[in-house]
Amino acid sequence: MSAKNYTFEQLCEAIRAFSSCMDDYLFVLDMERDTYYISEQAAERFCMPSNFFDNATATYALFVHPEDIGRLSEDLERMISGEQDQHNITYRWLDKNHEPIWINCRGRILCENDHPKYMIGCVNEVGRKPLADNVSGLLESIAIENILNAYGNTHREGFILRIGIDDFKDINARKGIEYGDYILHGVEKCIEKALIPGQKVFRILADGYLITDFEQGSRLEAMHLYRRIRCAIDEFIASDCYEAVYTISGGILLYGELENPSYEEVMRLSQFALGEAKKRGKNQAYVFAPEDYKKYLRNKEILRFARQAVEDEFEGFELFFQPIVHADSGKLYAAEALLRFQLPSGERISPVEFIPVLEESGLIIPVGRWVLDQAILMCLRVQQFIPEFRISINLSYIQILKSSITDEIYEHIRQSGVAPESLIVEITESGYLENTPSVRKVWEHLKDFGVSIAIDDFGTGYSNLQSIGNLTPHVVKLDRGFTMKALHSDYENRIMRHIIEMVHSINLKICIEGIETEEELTKIKKLNPDFIQGYFFGKPCQREVFEQEYVCIA
Repeated sequence: MSAKNYTFEQLCEAIRAFSSCMDDYLFVLDMERDTYYISEQAAERFCMPSNFFDNATATYALFVHPEDIGRLSEDLERMISGEQDQHNITYRWLDKNHEPIWINCRGRILCENDHPKYMIGCVNEVGRKPLADNVSGLLESIAIENILNAYGNTHREGFILRIGIDDFKDINARKGIEYGDYILHGVEKCIEKALIPGQKVFRILADGYLITDFEQGSRLEAMHLYRRIRCAIDEFIASDCYEAVYTISGGILLYGELENPSYEEVMRLSQFALGEAKKRGKNQAYVFAPEDYKKYLRNKEILRFARQAVEDEFEGFELFFQPIVHADSGKLYAAEALLRFQLPSGERISPVEFIPVLEESGLIIPVGRWVLDQAILMCLRVQQFIPEFRISINLSYIQILKSSITDEIYEHIRQSGVAPESLIVEITESGYLENTPSVRKVWEHLKDFGVSIAIDDFGTGYSNLQSIGNLTPHVVKLDRGFTMKALHSDYENRIMRHIIEMVHSINLKICIEGIETEEELTKIKKLNPDFIQGYFFGKPCQREVFEQEYVCIA
């Protein structure tokens, strides 16, 4: 193509005519005048002064990444000198926030009298999300964004259903990526088969789909749609001779209940809703509830402050201590160390809130080490006045599975010089549901060290006598809920009496938790427990208070 057939202005007019019809950016460079023209959208996206400017070679420095200017200049020089007539280079431009955006620029030279006159071409963003997925054949998230932006606040009916294939990574790992693509295509067909007029499906992420219904959709229809998809997938699995068996989970947003129906909010809340469905057991649909999302955000806030507290030498964490007494004499036997946490604002967080956050994040491991260290220091301090005093700490199941807890306890015992029998390790009975060889190994090592083992909260819904037989603890602690039933029911009272007799028959000790009144104490003493813990003898308190009230340390 010869440049003499076109003027620069004609080429610019052609770009203006076509630029509104495409997502990429068309350009022309007048190589003699060093003048540059590009689609108007480019000037809105990148740090160029406008879509038309002179002194192009110098102006590139405003929007081309500094590390890429050299490569671009070298390529342009080869074109100007006639060494090459094609331009194809991938490098970075800077957007309006000066963030690097990878682009691919392709162009060709138009010559006049064998001299390069114009370069015309196209710039596209190589990292831009595609409109559609070629595996499933569905439109992708950028199409969803366009639709949601179009609806905005003007249309507030219907629902959004986000579908995810449960444990899809396992299918890819076992059967290979090609079979995984086959599953994706099959699920797509199952979804399309289940749709009714007015419903559209889009592909998101690796194994996710998003379905919109902005017409007659309701909560009931969303659940019906989810079930239709499940049934269709069950049929597809059967037709594939059960080569792979899998389920789907769904997260449902009711569009009219969204305060902010923007694309970003819809994607964030639908991901949360899908995550809740999977968290609650998978193979089910969950309808978004604001109170659940507030709790989720609250946990994220607690996690953020907890991480900071760990980094700041556990600032905000504190140990409280509650006395455990001999049932016959009421004398101090031990204290249970109970973890407390306070936000920088001064708000005290309930252990019911922050302990699960620590466990799910793994922060319970470093925090647990700190608890162990502080508890042993407290024990040594009190033993100066009460030599037989013991300290009891709670051990998380996460610490058992994911840390070298036995080595850590042994090292703390060795370095501190505390007697091993001065330490009592407690874990709630629910933690024994996975009574694996590795867990039993931990208990055997601790007992070999001389550390005492206690089963906490015995009498809750997880209770079974097998855990006592398997783990042979030194102490069984009966939960307050169980205790209250025994105090108000002859039937429950007989059960508790038999449990205590059975525990004593195998030379174990019983600690009754939750005693709050003298009347309760009188009744419980008739059952012949070994130890008692409860508000009647003292609430959990700070170290200084405990020492003053129970140890008489001035």
